[in-house]
Amino acid sequence: MTSRLTTLSQRNPTHNLTPALTPQPPSGPSSGRASPFPRPPSTGSQYSESPYGGGMGSGYTRATHDVEGQNDERLEGLLGKVKTLKDITVGIGNEVRDSNLHLGGMNDTFANTSNFLGGTFRRMNKMASRQGGNWCWFMGFLLLVLWIFVVVWWLRR
Repeated sequence: MTSRLTTLSQRNPTHNLTPALTPQPPSGPSSGRASPFPRPPSTGSQYSESPYGGGMGSGYTRATHDVEGQNDERLEGLLGKVKTLKDITVGIGNEVRDSNLHLGGMNDTFANTSNFLGGTFRRMNKMASRQGGNWCWFMGFLLLVLWIFVVVWWLRR
């Protein structure tokens, strides 16, 4: 096996079996995301070589540059939309908090009103029980007089 490796290195003297330990600058896309595809080491210009062949004169680099620019523009548009959605979401959260505070205040007010009305009805029932049945006769008499008044008014019209 070692003889085979030595013969390979003798045929191709530029072939190196050990990886180079020189530090390489990161060559990721401008969007900040890491690419899952390995890139060849840069030899000067960022767009000087294409992994698909061709060089500076093939037109691929200009197309790549245009696509990268379009991607950057679209990314900026998406970031703007995300910021708008975030602002809307924050506004909705603030509105929900304010509404919860108002609902809590209304709940307290209704509880106080319920207690007040409950006390009023208890006092009215106590008064009715002290008066006996006379107050029922009095209320009936008032309803009869009111009914007569409405009938006479209706006929005079």
